[in-house]
Amino acid sequence: MNTKVEKIEKNIVKLEVTVPVEKFREALQRSYKKNVGRFNIPGFRKGKAPMQIIERYYGEGVFFEDAINELIDKTYPEALKENNIIPVDYPEIDIAQVGKEVDLTYTAKITVKPEVELGQYKGIEVKKIEYPVTDEDVEAQLNSMRDRNARIITKEEGTVEKDDIAVIDFEGFIDGVPFEGGKGENYELKIGSGTFIPGFEDQLVGAKIGETVDVNVSFPEDYHVEELKGKQALFKVTIKSIKVKELPELDDEFAKDVSEFDTLEELRADIRKHQEESNKQRAKKDYEDEVVKKVVELAKVDIPEAMINREIDYMIRDLDYRLQYQGLTVDKYLEIMGITMDTLKNDYREVATTRVKTNLVLEAIAKAENIDVTDEEIEKRAEELAKYYGNEDIEKMKEAILRTEKAIIKEELVNNKVIEFLVNESRELE
Repeated sequence: MNTKVEKIEKNIVKLEVTVPVEKFREALQRSYKKNVGRFNIPGFRKGKAPMQIIERYYGEGVFFEDAINELIDKTYPEALKENNIIPVDYPEIDIAQVGKEVDLTYTAKITVKPEVELGQYKGIEVKKIEYPVTDEDVEAQLNSMRDRNARIITKEEGTVEKDDIAVIDFEGFIDGVPFEGGKGENYELKIGSGTFIPGFEDQLVGAKIGETVDVNVSFPEDYHVEELKGKQALFKVTIKSIKVKELPELDDEFAKDVSEFDTLEELRADIRKHQEESNKQRAKKDYEDEVVKKVVELAKVDIPEAMINREIDYMIRDLDYRLQYQGLTVDKYLEIMGITMDTLKNDYREVATTRVKTNLVLEAIAKAENIDVTDEEIEKRAEELAKYYGNEDIEKMKEAILRTEKAIIKEELVNNKVIEFLVNESRELE
């Protein structure tokens, strides 16, 4: 195999590969043996016709495509490795020459990983980031704990008030006609939550148990159901019952009930301690992000469109995976949001571009500073992931992860080391 490489555009090269005719003839023989059973030739049992006879009936090139594909599958990866080419997309393959008496020659137009021109990445100055814990933060967590431990009680009498939970039956009408999706029974609606159309909940305030209320509203112009956008609607709403949350007293007894502490002050101190630890980690992460952001902004790189599109596709696959847990698909999500796939891709473009550039810059710094990871570090991370997945056979899961995700793990670990390096080299400003 002989190869030639020509740079034809920025980030695009043309690779020419020549395979000796002898190798092509051998591939033709393998193609014949694999496919001979498909041919019915008069005078021969199926699968027994000689190669030359089949070629006479179906043309000399009958076995060419299979042989060519086999040789490209074998020689293309070898040619990439030999010429140190790192593709970022599928190649455009053209057959330049083929025949039984000539060498097989093909060209591959390849989009390659771009070169990064690093700017300053040592001594980056970033303002110190701190997130102090306030008394209000602690009280907010305590109130959240109270809310989670509240009792729901039913009002025996009275009217609907803000923050009550109204149990309602309702049916909606547009121009006197019921519309699809506008009916519900025994629906628990928290008044003031903004769950329903603007103005709906306010009109229930003051209603009594058993009373039916006419609620007049307008669907927003950007409502997710096309047929309802901007339409005036009347809802007949019956108050079935009214529930309220009864919050526990914020005292020592509450602290004993919800924690291992005997007093409310001890619980407050513990909340503050954990919040301070959490805020410290948040500040550390935000500082790292600021350092990386500045380093990436100072670097120059011409990113191939293929890399951005591939990242966008990855983001959409990730969205689809997360939507599945909500019983949705991407198509349904697009319908609900009232957008097209092209709009979604365009919305993702800026984030995808930043992600690709960030990874390229971190990779370039790793190369410049000889930052790498060992096989032991990769295996350790794979074991951590195996334990996280909760598989009973940790070793088997670890092996599976190393087979399928080793390159991803290595990139993650190298990037983490590069970020640590950049932070250590940065200057924290007061």
